[in-house]
Amino acid sequence: MKKFNVGIIGATGAVGQEMIKILSERDFPIEELRLLASARSEGKVLNTPFGDITVHETKEDSFEGLDIVLGAAENDTAKKFAPAITAAGAVFVDNSSAFRLEENVPLVVPEINPEDAYKHQGIIANPNCSTIITLVAINAINKLSKIESLTASTYQATSGAGAGGPKEMFEQSKLILEGRKNEIEAKVFQHQIAFNLIPQIGGFDEVGYSSEEMKLQNEGRKIMHLPDLKVSCTCVRVPVERSHAISAVVVTEDYLDLDDVRKAIAEAPGAKLYDDRDNKVYPMPSVTSDQDIVFVGRIRRDLVHENGINLWCCGDQVRKGAATNAIQIAELLIK
Repeated sequence: MKKFNVGIIGATGAVGQEMIKILSERDFPIEELRLLASARSEGKVLNTPFGDITVHETKEDSFEGLDIVLGAAENDTAKKFAPAITAAGAVFVDNSSAFRLEENVPLVVPEINPEDAYKHQGIIANPNCSTIITLVAINAINKLSKIESLTASTYQATSGAGAGGPKEMFEQSKLILEGRKNEIEAKVFQHQIAFNLIPQIGGFDEVGYSSEEMKLQNEGRKIMHLPDLKVSCTCVRVPVERSHAISAVVVTEDYLDLDDVRKAIAEAPGAKLYDDRDNKVYPMPSVTSDQDIVFVGRIRRDLVHENGINLWCCGDQVRKGAATNAIQIAELLIK
């Protein structure tokens, strides 16, 4: 089998570290793995399944000889180095939001629109974590009947804000349990996150929706090829370490039988029907973390819309919502 030279920008961060792990788990054919990060990580040696690898500062000349570059850095870094990556002849699979809505950049969830990956011009965007998890859960419904609207609430784990998110939650929890709540400082999040919920992820626009909330509509339309899809979303940060959960009301063009919906979800790639209310079986972060499948349950008829279906889904946002999806895109490129 042909082997490939792969680089990771942001290799020392949470998503970058997960990418290294998943490349090994999925037996990606690696010839060289080049780990890149900011200047402060220069010279750091990481113990990886591919051996001990020295981290180098990301520079304009860091990409020569690479076939694929996986981006696990912020928007500004992605934008800065994208021209150098494509000029070096590599394909940039970027996890940031920098290029997601650009017309000439495919936005890909391999279980939904793999064909779009082959239309790239050097850059392929990885969608938002909650978008990936939600769309994997509902794509089977869209195949039965076109989805016209989606009303969703996301319950997003602290690790979605980076490695500092869970750390802040645990530190705050300890202070509260020790009766030292007055010592709490909110640094990663806008407010105390331990034993609390924060109904804001990202900045608000002029009509009151946050940037995170608009991603589900804007990205969903592009991925599912539904330009008229209407989405109303509320995103909430919750005191959970890992795995995002989403409550969704899907309204379809046609009336669907729930048995057909359950069967379609059970057979859908990347999804698992996890729905047995008699035995209290439903998706939760505790059962969906550190794996790549989106669990779907609580499937029921909506009581407002005749053609509406309610469901609850949950998936690991560090893996399927970020690192794994990016590597699945890379796998499409080498087939």
